[in-house]
Amino acid sequence: MTTRYAIYYVPAADSALWRFGSEVLGYDAFTGRDVPQWHPALASASAWHEMTADPRLYGFHATLKAPFCTAEGVDEAALASDFVAFAKTHRPVDLGAWVIRPIPSSRDGRAFLAMVPAEPPAELAVLEGSIVRHFDRLRAPLTPSEIARRNPDRLSERQRGYLHAHGYPHVLEEFRFHMTLSGAIENASAIGERLDARAQELEVAPHLRIDRLGLFRQEDGGRFQVIDVATLQG
Repeated sequence: MTTRYAIYYVPAADSALWRFGSEVLGYDAFTGRDVPQWHPALASASAWHEMTADPRLYGFHATLKAPFCTAEGVDEAALASDFVAFAKTHRPVDLGAWVIRPIPSSRDGRAFLAMVPAEPPAELAVLEGSIVRHFDRLRAPLTPSEIARRNPDRLSERQRGYLHAHGYPHVLEEFRFHMTLSGAIENASAIGERLDARAQELEVAPHLRIDRLGLFRQEDGGRFQVIDVATLQG
């Protein structure tokens, strides 16, 4: 059995933001269950289900420490204890207003949709860097096959360095906060407008705030599920 963990920003389970993200993806990572899936009028229910297959695996979130296996001698209890202790010494970060944007993901013009801060604050990079570096000591090194899956030849020199040093290429200077709402799709801009309208219907708060972290677990390539939440209290 292969178990991986990840540290994500996760909204409160009773928030309009969490309801929005979960119904867009059709999965609630707090319960580990499918939920009735909303879909935009521009796509059928089955088509949208396919368009959201990749992000549904991870649940609605923003990556702060990418999925990893724990180092030798580090069990789940030790990781969870360190996770809670870390949150007690770090402050929440106000991200300001959010927008839903298409983010290019391939050369064929397709993009995935994500909720992002309109103007990311400097404090965000500080928090992300602290999380990446702190939990590196609890992370097992990547195996050669895991490195190969990241297609290192397609990465920049800096990204390859981060992949080897931190287990993920998109950290530190390469980090971009985003909460994914679809896979790579065509007509992303028009669908993004429908997503924005749905968020307004659900009265999602107009600003994002990282006030908690979620510890997620994945078993044998299945879906990630929340196993602990820690409030930032520093």
